[in-house]
Amino acid sequence: MPPTSDGDSFPTSCLLLIVLLIMALSKATFLITALRLAGKLPLRGAQLIGRFLGMVGWLFKTESRKTTSTNLEICFPEYTEEQRQRMARSSLRHTGQTMMEIPLMWEWPVEKCLGLIREIDGEELLAEAKQGGRGLLLLAPHLGNWELTGLYFSSRYRMAALYSPPHIKEFEDYMIRVRGRMGSELVRGDRRGLARLISLLREGEVAGILPDQSPRGKGNAYAPFFGMEVRTMTLVSKLLQKSGAKPVVTYAQRLKDGQGFRLVIRECEPGIADPDPVVATTALNKSIENVVREVPEQYQWEYKRFRHRPTGLPHPYKPGRVCK
Repeated sequence: MPPTSDGDSFPTSCLLLIVLLIMALSKATFLITALRLAGKLPLRGAQLIGRFLGMVGWLFKTESRKTTSTNLEICFPEYTEEQRQRMARSSLRHTGQTMMEIPLMWEWPVEKCLGLIREIDGEELLAEAKQGGRGLLLLAPHLGNWELTGLYFSSRYRMAALYSPPHIKEFEDYMIRVRGRMGSELVRGDRRGLARLISLLREGEVAGILPDQSPRGKGNAYAPFFGMEVRTMTLVSKLLQKSGAKPVVTYAQRLKDGQGFRLVIRECEPGIADPDPVVATTALNKSIENVVREVPEQYQWEYKRFRHRPTGLPHPYKPGRVCK
């Protein structure tokens, strides 16, 4: 192609224009546009890209690979190094798939998303809770596709879910809209939001929490998770004590070859609502550990779950340093 009057080729001018347009977009607009474009993918295509991204994370020895390897060494000391490395690679691939599935869960029609659920294991626990008129507290750890889990329950029940607001306000508005398109409420973890959860549970409705994050601030407890003492939220036991709700642990297991998902619902360990915070958080962590052991490769081991330990103990992610 002949050069333009200023000597630049046409493709170079177009590329510059595209770069300028991208720079003109706000972070929220750029992120939302990317999610909407990714939401056009079929499930198998999204999962294929996700597996590729996971392998890139492994091959380039990223921080995610390092954290995953550390976590697996803590949680599965009985495994050989080869077994842990195999699981670490699989975990990174599954986490990549989860990230690529989120746009589908947010952008696809609800009916299309729910059509991916091929089997429900433990549905009788839901009927048991609803027959007694009790509220239902869903504990959904970062296992499998938790966005699909939330979508399923919000399609069946009046529900509220606890969330942490992102730093970008426009993106928060988008997230609330897509997650709440079946009527689910998203509430912040402040006093007002927690009061809303308790109110719904007392009315026999449903509330959802991601229970495996490392909580900040005071008022929490240290309890074993895969054998290591770690700071654990006491929020779950407080909600149960104040509402009388029934707790269950739930996750959406990813099936092979893009075949969809299997929704799993499990009983929690006894003592999860105990007034003693150590007893309650120990039961909570054991409940999470039980389901993680069912499909450990689909857990988000890339998260630094063990960063908050009792003061003075070795820091698992910073060799030679101790926790404060």
